[in-house]
Amino acid sequence: MPLPLAPILPLALRLGAVAATGYAATRWLRRRTYEGRTDQRAEDALDDLGEGLSLHRPADRVSSDGAGQTNAGLRVNRVVRFRGKSYEMDIGIIGRVRVRTKE
Repeated sequence: MPLPLAPILPLALRLGAVAATGYAATRWLRRRTYEGRTDQRAEDALDDLGEGLSLHRPADRVSSDGAGQTNAGLRVNRVVRFRGKSYEMDIGIIGRVRVRTKE
């Protein structure tokens, strides 16, 4: 007796569409990303961050045309215990926002 394939055809088409979309998205992302590098100066700066969030506007970074700079830093260092194992999470983020007027 032949196996009826018509009832599973819509499911197969949906799964194929999802797989094709995932494949296309992966290819698109790989083309637009670059291989990162490790900069020891940045690693040292992240290690020197204090715990918590800091936000400041350095006075020496203000130019005569009114352009300013805001710096932010965040560091969270926690130990998470899950199913009998301990994981140390050390998250460090440094950010800078510059706003300039263009004419």
